[in-house]
Amino acid sequence: MNIAILFPGQGSQYPGMADPWLDHPAGKEVVERASEVLGWDVAEVSRDPEALQRTEVVQPAVFVCDLAAFAVLAEEGVETDMAAGHSLGEYAALIASGAVEMEAGLNALAARAEAMGQASQTNPGAMTALVGVTRQDAQEICDLAGRGDVLAIANENAEKQTVLSGSETAVARAEELARGRGAKAIRLPVAGAFHSPLMEPALGPVRELLARVEFRQPAFAIAPNVSAIPTTQPTALRDSLSRHLVSPVRWDATMRAMDGAGITWFVEAGPGDVLSRLARRAIPSATVRTVGSPQDARSVAEDIRRELDDF
Repeated sequence: MNIAILFPGQGSQYPGMADPWLDHPAGKEVVERASEVLGWDVAEVSRDPEALQRTEVVQPAVFVCDLAAFAVLAEEGVETDMAAGHSLGEYAALIASGAVEMEAGLNALAARAEAMGQASQTNPGAMTALVGVTRQDAQEICDLAGRGDVLAIANENAEKQTVLSGSETAVARAEELARGRGAKAIRLPVAGAFHSPLMEPALGPVRELLARVEFRQPAFAIAPNVSAIPTTQPTALRDSLSRHLVSPVRWDATMRAMDGAGITWFVEAGPGDVLSRLARRAIPSATVRTVGSPQDARSVAEDIRRELDDF
């Protein structure tokens, strides 16, 4: 049995998502420690739907919930063989693996969120998920709708689920084209055109801070969004993260790389079940679980122990 932990990103949030972790010592410790670093109460702010609409708030909040889930899984005896995080979730994967210290990683993520929020105000934009068209068709829609404007593939989530990111007008044109081809176009609940050229104003501040962060050998391999190639090399992890903001999230390739590396269990640690659903589509033979509470973590740990006992 080989286990991969998947850390969700922005878009998976919901009001009250941090509260379950306060009921477990390991989860509570993560929430309280992160709150001290950030200077605001993560659990309290996570109960506010309006606050969760702000990039500079929601990104650290999701990150903290991801890490709280991981801490409880570890406390319950779940061992990790590999990890990946979707967009901001990659920061959680780095801290969980020990590649980056908690405080340094949280400060870097907070700076990222702040820079992305400012870039979104400078270069307003949107994101939409195209469901039911191939990646080739999505690229064609992107090319047609983006002529004379900014539009890019932001997330390669699945064989027939691609997220486009760019200006409001270009995204709207892409949605119309996609629906004309019989696909669904789902506008994402985010505040800007993430993973597109419109985020370039945020690159400088983020790279400057990342240059001061120490990257160490992780305890397990991480598959970065940029390359989708699992690695334990600190320099590769730093380089991938520095290109993260304006590069697509190659999630489908990441799942297939993990499958090729022998992963048989995928555990989504954090709010929501977006990554779990993508994992089931990509690797139907794998066991996939979601962990959004201590009870979920205990259940996963028990099932893993039961399966190991059967060998």
